[in-house]
Amino acid sequence: MTELWERVERLIGAENLGRLSEKKVAVVGLGSGGGFVALGLAMSGVGAFVLVDSDVLEAGNVTRHVCDLRDVGRNKAKAVADLIMNRNPEALVETRDGAIEDHWDCLDDVDILVAAVDGEQVKFSINEQCLERRLSASYAGVYERGEGGDHVIIRPYDGPCYACWSEATRDGVKVAMSPGGELDYGMIGETGTLEAEPGLWVNVTKVAGIQTDLIINELLRGADAHEEMPANTLIVTNTYMDIFEGQENDPHSGVWIDIGRDADCLVCGERLKQGVSLLVEGDEGSISLADLAASGLTTDIEFEDEDG
Repeated sequence: MTELWERVERLIGAENLGRLSEKKVAVVGLGSGGGFVALGLAMSGVGAFVLVDSDVLEAGNVTRHVCDLRDVGRNKAKAVADLIMNRNPEALVETRDGAIEDHWDCLDDVDILVAAVDGEQVKFSINEQCLERRLSASYAGVYERGEGGDHVIIRPYDGPCYACWSEATRDGVKVAMSPGGELDYGMIGETGTLEAEPGLWVNVTKVAGIQTDLIINELLRGADAHEEMPANTLIVTNTYMDIFEGQENDPHSGVWIDIGRDADCLVCGERLKQGVSLLVEGDEGSISLADLAASGLTTDIEFEDEDG
């Protein structure tokens, strides 16, 4: 045990610290939230990262970012990579300068993805790629003026996909099929974002800190340090806020809620049905029986054993 990791090891144990050192996390979007999450994971012992962002740090970002004036004009992913190496010099950090749509290959060997982008449309694209790779992803949002936020970890075919989840939690989101057979996502606002006015960085980092902690817990799934959460979605408040209509929640409180998978979801539902068809045909690369069981999809298909 090195002096650098002494306190972390005392907290979670050498075996769990070793587990984290072998994990690789993709962080897409290294803004105020994503930069904080990436650095927090590195300071908790996560050993490898791929950081993806097309933006450069501007002077106006500095009061809401882990990087500072020395990094103005630099790509955010590269700036955060340097911070990680200064805190965890043994970490392996790969950076991609550009939009995630041009770098899907970087997700092929990661353990979890952190979707820290503002645009909802990009999150829907990430969702489809994660379903294809059966890659778990962490999504967090900060509400208008930093009054609160939410977090969910999406596990493909084990609960909702991001499209299911956002239809249940985001006003204005509706997934439909265009006449050409393409998925069409109803967007929140004209720009396709949450239309959130910025809050203070402490409001953002409160949500990002919870997100970081829950990602670490997910990376330790199967270990003695892992804890099962009460539900799949956490909503937290920074001020008085109605989480449920007519029920005002106190500042600095939280509510866990379970969002279920929509069996008729045009994203994960159709993919699952296609996978079942391939499974019946004997395609070994299709949806697994474990995925099918976890999905809750009802089907009349009966699987026979070799003797049947």
